Amino acid sequence: MKQARTIQKDDIVNPRKRKSITVSILGCDRTGLTIACLLANSGFRVFCIDSDPSIIDLVGKGKVPFAEPDLEPLLRKNVEKERLSATTDIKEPTSNSNIILLSVSSMIDEGGRYDYSNIEKVTKEFGLNLQTDTLVISNGNLGPGMTETLIKETLEMASGLRAGDDFGLAHCLIRIVPGQGLQDAIRNPKVFGAVDRKSSELARAFLSTITKGELIELSSTKTAEAVRLFASVYNEVNTALANQLARFCEKAGIDFIEARDAANMQPHCQLSLPGIVGKQDSENSYVLIEEAEALKIKLRTVKLAKKINEDIMKQVFYLVRDAVRSCGRPARRARVLVLGASGQPNLKEIDGSFVKDLVELLSSKGLIVKVYDPLFSRRELSEFGYPVERTLTKSVKGTDCLLVAVGHDRFKRLNLGRIKLLMRNPPSIVDMSSIIDPVEVEKRGFVYRGLGRGVWTR
Repeated sequence: MKQARTIQKDDIVNPRKRKSITVSILGCDRTGLTIACLLANSGFRVFCIDSDPSIIDLVGKGKVPFAEPDLEPLLRKNVEKERLSATTDIKEPTSNSNIILLSVSSMIDEGGRYDYSNIEKVTKEFGLNLQTDTLVISNGNLGPGMTETLIKETLEMASGLRAGDDFGLAHCLIRIVPGQGLQDAIRNPKVFGAVDRKSSELARAFLSTITKGELIELSSTKTAEAVRLFASVYNEVNTALANQLARFCEKAGIDFIEARDAANMQPHCQLSLPGIVGKQDSENSYVLIEEAEALKIKLRTVKLAKKINEDIMKQVFYLVRDAVRSCGRPARRARVLVLGASGQPNLKEIDGSFVKDLVELLSSKGLIVKVYDPLFSRRELSEFGYPVERTLTKSVKGTDCLLVAVGHDRFKRLNLGRIKLLMRNPPSIVDMSSIIDPVEVEKRGFVYRGLGRGVWTR
C-alpha cells in the first residue's frame, strides 16, 4: 500500500473521491464492526484490526462474531467486493490510513475503576506508525479528558507529531443496542468533539457518511466523553426509581406496569421498567463516581441508585421464596427453572447477561436451579456453566417455580396448561421481565409473583 495522502473535507463527502480514502478500525467489537461495514458500504477502503485471530478469521469470511442478524449481509457484501478486510496486523494498515477509529474498549478492574492499559497499548502501537495529516477518532468508554491526555500524549510521544498541527484528533459517541446496532448506528444522533477546527470539520464530514441522525458538535472532546457517562447514569438512576416504585407497588397492591404505562403518557415522564441495570451502564456509573471523587465531589444520587439496583437481585430471590412458600412448600431445596440466559430479549447474545449472577445467588440460598433458553443449544448453555436439560419438557418436569428472567417472545406463548401438568402442584411463576399477565396466570392455577406486580391474590 502507498502512504496515506492528505485529505480535505470535500474528499470525504464526495462519494467518488472517498473511494481513495483508507480507514482503519481498531477493535472489531459490536460498534467497531458495525461502523466498519457502514463505511465500506459508503465507498471507503476499510481495514478491521483486532488482536483476536478467531474474530479476524470470521470477519474475513464475512461472518459476524456476535449476534447482530442485520449486519452479516452487509459485511459479506463488502468483504466480497474487497472494500473491507480484516487483519491482526496493526502496523501496515494504520501507517497507510487517512482516518483511524479507535474502538478498543477499556476494562473495569475489581474496584470498579477503568483500566486503560489496553487502550494505551494499542494507541502506542499505531502511534509509532502515525503519518502526518491522519485523523484519529476515539470512540470507546473513556473518562472525561482521556482523549486529550492519555490518547493525545501517547500519540505525540510515539509519533513525534503534534495533535492539531500534524494530525487530527476527535472523540465521538456512537451508542448502539445489541440486536439493533445497524439501525442505531444509522439513525441515532452522533455526538462529537475535537481538539481543533480542522479536526472537527473532518470528523463531522466522516460521521455524515454513515448516519442519517443529527450530528451534535460539542466544544471539546472532554464534554463529548462526559455525554456517554451522563446517559448511562440517567439509565441507572431511572431504573433505581422504577425498582423502588415497583417495591412500593408490590406492598400496596398496585400493578406497576399499568401505572407506569399511564404515567408515561403524562408530559415529561419516562419511567423505566424495573429490573437489572445493563453491564455497560453500571460500569459507566462507577467511572463517573470515581471521576467525581477525584474532584472531591460526592454523587450521592448515583451511589444510592447503584445500591438500590444491586439489591434488586435479592428482591427476585424473595419473590421466588414467597411464591414457593405460598404453594405450601419450603423454599430450601425447591426446584427453580430460570427461563432465559441471554443479555437481551430475543437475541442470542450472552454478553451483558445477569443470569449467571442470578443462578449463583439462588443456588447459594439452597435452591436447585436449572436454566433453559430456546436460543441456545444444550451444549452452549453447559459451556456457560449452567445446569441444563435437553428439552423444555424435561426442564420443567418436577419443578416448583418458573422464573422468567429474560423476556423472549417465545415465553409469552408458553403452554401454561401443559406446563402446569409437568410441574409440582400447585405450581408457581415469578416474572422479572414484565411479560406475563398476572390475572391469566392465576386463572390457570399458578401462584404468581412479579417485580412490581402487586396484584397477586394467592
